Formats: sequence, structure tokens, C-alpha cells
Amino acid sequence: MSAAAAIGRSLRTYYAPGRAARLDAFHARFLGPGELAFDIGAHVGDRTASFRRLGARVVAVEPQPRLARLLRLLFGRDPGVVRVEALLGAAPGEAVLRLNTANPTVATASASFIAAASGAPGWEDQVWDAAIARPVTTLDALIAAHGVPAFAKIDVEGHEAAVLAGLSRPIRTLSFEFTTIQRAVARECLARLAALGYRAFNACLGETMAFAHAAPLDAAAMAAWIAALPHAANSGDVYASLGPARLRRAPSDGA
Repeated sequence: MSAAAAIGRSLRTYYAPGRAARLDAFHARFLGPGELAFDIGAHVGDRTASFRRLGARVVAVEPQPRLARLLRLLFGRDPGVVRVEALLGAAPGEAVLRLNTANPTVATASASFIAAASGAPGWEDQVWDAAIARPVTTLDALIAAHGVPAFAKIDVEGHEAAVLAGLSRPIRTLSFEFTTIQRAVARECLARLAALGYRAFNACLGETMAFAHAAPLDAAAMAAWIAALPHAANSGDVYASLGPARLRRAPSDGA
């Protein structure tokens, strides 16, 4: 599949009819008008679009050149969106981004992510067939440049712990993606967040946008829950908040 066709598939998936309303209803517990959100790993911009519909300002970070061009087409005239074409990591510098032409959703700066995917059930057809050097910045640097976000979404394919290593202060609420092929990365992320002072965690599996737990868990319980998931669960997002009430399951979640 060509890169253009793959991006087209992502657009159809992430802008599917009805999905925007579900995204907005879920994100409304984290963001309000005038607040700031970071979309780390913005991909085709569906989360950025949701944050903007809620009236939030957005810093959208996307290192893939083709996707960065798409974000420029989608949001280039929107003064409420700042686009950053870079990777995030533990320290400023440069790193190699490995591209998957047929599936740009899983581009990664983590060699261990590619190693974990090799031979794993459900990942057999994934091939990282190109690599490019990209500048690296940090969450702390983004905060210094743009302000403290009310919410940050981090989805960087196995590089999440490195991104969180570049954050030295807690923000109100954030999320990070986890996969069942790299549960140790989730444990490392949870440990880092606990060290920053977070005590409340919940999670969504896949793209359900529904919390798996009626009330938030602590870091140890969340790590145990992820460890017990079947491999077929594949992926999800952990949410951490300084305000536990934001992580309680709402009746509208349908979980």
C-alpha cells in the first residue's frame, strides 16, 4: 500500500461518522474553552480537532513529514493550533524515526517496540521500511514555550516512557498509550507518573473511549491490571489525573 493510500485509510478510520461526537463527549471531562491541550503523536489530527471543538487551544506534535503536511492543510489557518514537527523525548537532540509506509499509525522512535512486534501475534504484517532523522524536544520545553496544558495525550508507539522522562512537573491530566507487547513500558510510565505525584489512574481499551474501571486505581493496581490483560487486548490508553473525579466512569461511557 502506498503512503497516500495508508493515510487515506487512517482518515476514513479516525474521522468515521459518529466518532467525533464520542470523542468530544469523552474529552469534555478533561478540557474546557480556553484551556490548552497537547496532542503528542497527532497523526491525522482527529484528537486535535476534538480539542478545538471543545474550545481548547492545541499544540499538535507530529514528526512524520507527510502527516505534518496533512496537519498543515487541516489546521494551518487555525490560530488556535500550533503545529510542532518533532519527536518528544527525555532530552533535546535528534533521534531516528522508523516509518511504516503501509501503516503510518505505528511509526516509532523505539527500536525495542519494533523488536517486540517482530513475530508477535497480530503484528506479522507490520514492516518498518524507512527511517529518517528528526529533531527531539521535551514536554518541559513545550510547557516553557506554550504554557502548562490542562490535558496532554501521548501516543508514540513504545516511546511513551522516554516522553514522560522529559516532564519534571505534573500537569492536571494526561494519557499515554500502552500495548500488550510492551507491558514493561507501561510499568515504567506508571512509575514515572507516581514519582511526579499522580495517585489516580484509569484506562480505556482500544478506541472504546470508555473507562474500564468505575473508579480510579492507584499505580500498582493499574500495572497489575495491564499485566493480566490477554495479548488480544492489544492496546489502550492509561489516564492519570491530579483530580480523581475526572477518572470516574460516567453513565454515558457505556462500559
